[in-house]
Amino acid sequence: MGMIQTMVQAWKIPEMRKKILYTLFMLVIFRLGSNIPVPCIDRSQLAAMFNANESGLFGLFDLFSGGSFSNFTIFALSITPYITSSIILQLLTVAIPKLEELARQGQEGQRKIAQWTRYITVVLALIQAVGYTFGLFRNVLSDNSVFAKLVIVCTLVAGTAFLMWLGERINENGIGNGISLIIFAGIVSRIPTSISRTVKNISAGTVSIVSVILFCIFAVLIVVGIILVQEGTRKVPVQYAKRVVGRKMYGGQSSHIPLKVNQAGVIPVIFAISLLQLPATIAYMVPNSGFASFVSKYLTSSGYPGVWIYFVLNIMLIIFFTYFYGSITVNPFEIAENMKANGGFIPGIRPGKPTVEYITKVITRLTFASAIFLSIVASLPTLLQHWTNLSIGFGGTSLIIAVGVALDTMKSMETQMVMRNYSGFLK
Repeated sequence: MGMIQTMVQAWKIPEMRKKILYTLFMLVIFRLGSNIPVPCIDRSQLAAMFNANESGLFGLFDLFSGGSFSNFTIFALSITPYITSSIILQLLTVAIPKLEELARQGQEGQRKIAQWTRYITVVLALIQAVGYTFGLFRNVLSDNSVFAKLVIVCTLVAGTAFLMWLGERINENGIGNGISLIIFAGIVSRIPTSISRTVKNISAGTVSIVSVILFCIFAVLIVVGIILVQEGTRKVPVQYAKRVVGRKMYGGQSSHIPLKVNQAGVIPVIFAISLLQLPATIAYMVPNSGFASFVSKYLTSSGYPGVWIYFVLNIMLIIFFTYFYGSITVNPFEIAENMKANGGFIPGIRPGKPTVEYITKVITRLTFASAIFLSIVASLPTLLQHWTNLSIGFGGTSLIIAVGVALDTMKSMETQMVMRNYSGFLK
């Protein structure tokens, strides 16, 4: 109810209403583009190819594209090249001192990094587009001329560039993170198809109603757990010393530092699945090869023993990116220095290095709990679908991303409303 009230209050504010409508309009454009096929494609052959590989590698890419990949539309590459580009630059920022220095230069440095991210995105999109057009989809082309293939490549690259621009426009003029909302829209758009497929499987007797009910209960528990972890905080107590300035005494009050349990949000999950897509991307470029067969068997959730290898790799990558992104988001040294400059200290902990070590220990424990939770939630539904033969396609990874993006978007809306003296539902 609180969420609905916040939406109603936001709608009553002209500026907020304009931003909400702008965001929805951009997402509608994304969904419309997701149904526009690239030129020179034989639709019947395309449908036959994906029906024959419905449970193979193809399902992994449809997660971010919202079905655009299987329909080979202008947004078939989705926003994946941009995410991969962001991963590359963030890893390089830690490894290269000049990039790290540039990242600390504030808005100007971030602008340059964003520009480089766009360039790398276009290059990666070009490589993928060439691989798909001359590799995976070469047998479904109605026109095999070089010109037709170049047109398809340009269309796919332009589609990814347009999605990147769309996300940036949402960041500037809408509500929430544009790239995350595009992924969210793609995931949510698959719900009707997943429900329809599940109903057909129940009618055919391949899936039992009990399995579906258990899966739904499990999904609800996961959503509740995600919300609790996403909104959970560890309050580190802080005491400010009394000081006399002239004839007045300042300080002496108690406060706390709110450290989020999950500092990284849904970023580790998105980054992990993006890297897990890399072998499949290469396999798509060389279909019907030994490498493609190897990837399908050993590096996907639909293969065997690939489901277990995928399970382990997913957990390891999520844990790595949770720690990596958490270390970038929170700096214990800066927190300790700010406390010291304002005359604050943690009761029982000496200022300086001991404070830094204490905050680091607390953050490490919180990050560990968050990483384990995210990795389990992202992986268990995959195994559950494997055991129960459910073909829902809205597993743990999808739930984490969808719920996390929804919470972040509502927080963004609430922050703007709090500035106008409105109370939101996230307290």
